[in-house]
Amino acid sequence: MTGEGRGRFFEDFRLGEEIRHATPRTVSEGDVALYLALTGSRFLLHCSRPFALGLGFADLPLDDLLTFHIVFGKTVPDISLNAVANLGYAEGRFLEPVYPGDTIHARSEVIGLRETSKRDAGIVWVRTRGFRQDGTPILEYTRWVLVRKRDPQAPAPQPERPDLRPAVSPAALRLPAALGPVRIDPQETGSDLVYEDYVPGMRIDHVDGTTVTEGEHRLATRLYQNTARVHFNAHAARPGRCIVYGGVVMSLARALSFNGLANTLRILAINAGTHAHPCHAGDTVYAWSEVLDRATLAGRDDVGALRLRLVALKDRPAAGFPLRDGEGRYLPEVLLDLDYWALVPTRRALR
Repeated sequence: MTGEGRGRFFEDFRLGEEIRHATPRTVSEGDVALYLALTGSRFLLHCSRPFALGLGFADLPLDDLLTFHIVFGKTVPDISLNAVANLGYAEGRFLEPVYPGDTIHARSEVIGLRETSKRDAGIVWVRTRGFRQDGTPILEYTRWVLVRKRDPQAPAPQPERPDLRPAVSPAALRLPAALGPVRIDPQETGSDLVYEDYVPGMRIDHVDGTTVTEGEHRLATRLYQNTARVHFNAHAARPGRCIVYGGVVMSLARALSFNGLANTLRILAINAGTHAHPCHAGDTVYAWSEVLDRATLAGRDDVGALRLRLVALKDRPAAGFPLRDGEGRYLPEVLLDLDYWALVPTRRALR
């Protein structure tokens, strides 16, 4: 046998193809505890079962990004095992919570293909959906990946680039079906800042930093069953150093954002995301956020949606909110630029 486990190259993808990803994953309380240990996240909904039950959830839900990473990990052997880089995200929506005991599986559809001018690689766009064991959709998102070609001379398909929305509209944001009236105690959440306190243009320095260690970033990536070689195999990485999975940076930055955004309850959508530069073990991650927009939610006066930009930096504290140089390019310290919607309680929810 040849090719088993080698993953797909660009010329192996077909427009419109649907890929059912292998190895459904049953999650447990151990996954929840390990994720907290690896990130230090302190958001109350994912830490306190009584609080979650009080909001109407059936149990303590998995952190939204843990769900995202597990779904993402399912796709790697079929989509990005031979990727040069993961280029971006769009149209991501978190639909329903996942609980310990649930089994996650995923499917992807190829929605775009374009060969690069050098003909040694191509960009693949996929729309991925994650489901619980009963078929309930839990997550959907689009990402695009630069994938190597097996043979640079292989013919390329007719280029097709999908038309992606710049942001998920507030009307398309979905609250969990189980979510009841929201009431929060600032002494429990760690902050009394609510929806009304955040205005567009406001920037927040999340202050703390987290140094990425070799063992922890690999353990986190294995937790998600992400098999991309560049995260584990120094012979496959360039220039011989393993690259930290971008989702690790995303989760660390989100955990750091507790300082200033402690009352955010849930990620509702990912509008866009760019892994601007690679992260390696030994780098220290800092983060800052900017409020981009606010939106009320139909039929709710206890919660609203904040559109936030989360920027992760390496080895540079966030004071001054660095992002781009004078020519509009990301500064070399920028690791992540993530645009997302978050669910936040209003002043009416304060006890």
